[in-house]
Amino acid sequence: QVQLVESGGDLVRPGGSLRLSCAASGITFRLYSMKWYRQVPGKQRELVALITTSTTTNYADSVKGRFTIFRDNDKSTVYLQMNSLKPEDTAVYYCNANFQSLYYWGQGTQVTVSS
Repeated sequence: QVQLVESGGDLVRPGGSLRLSCAASGITFRLYSMKWYRQVPGKQRELVALITTSTTTNYADSVKGRFTIFRDNDKSTVYLQMNSLKPEDTAVYYCNANFQSLYYWGQGTQVTVSS
């Protein structure tokens, strides 16, 4: 059974930092590209960051220079380090695992940026 379990979401003040984690089980993690998405009510899910199996990374323009995605294949975990958080970063953050035609999603973790 494949599971992606996100954690680390919280309420944080503008300018603060959070680190999200997504722990995978039931897959050969090193074979999967990993992505972080986010979604706010009434809007489409947005791709925030991705990391390939060769650790190439890419980011949405809105988070470049503030967010960093990285992975630990030994722990089957992908992380999203979020710095200089803004109120517009408020969303539910989801991790996604992709290998060829296989896609898996986590349940999401809430990030709220507010003073």
